Amino acid sequence: MSSYKELLQQREALEKQIAEARHRETSQAVSQVRALIAEFGLTPQDIFPAGKSAKSGAIKTGAKVAPKYRNPATEETWTGRGKAPKWIEGQDRAPFLI
Repeated sequence: MSSYKELLQQREALEKQIAEARHRETSQAVSQVRALIAEFGLTPQDIFPAGKSAKSGAIKTGAKVAPKYRNPATEETWTGRGKAPKWIEGQDRAPFLI
């Protein structure tokens, strides 16, 4: 069985091998990309388009969502996202639809 120090040395050796392999493979990938760009005459705009079409796949944060459910007793609302409030938890949600 290996000792703690021996295992740490093995980990350091593996981490060095991993870093070297990553550097080597990254260099190969960059070379391939540069060759394809040169072959097809691509521009940065072709690869990374700006504008709305490029941002359409991005996750939007902070957007308001319209409420979907309302508590008739308190007029409290819930969008239907996240954890359900106690007033609707475990109940049929159909009667609470707005």
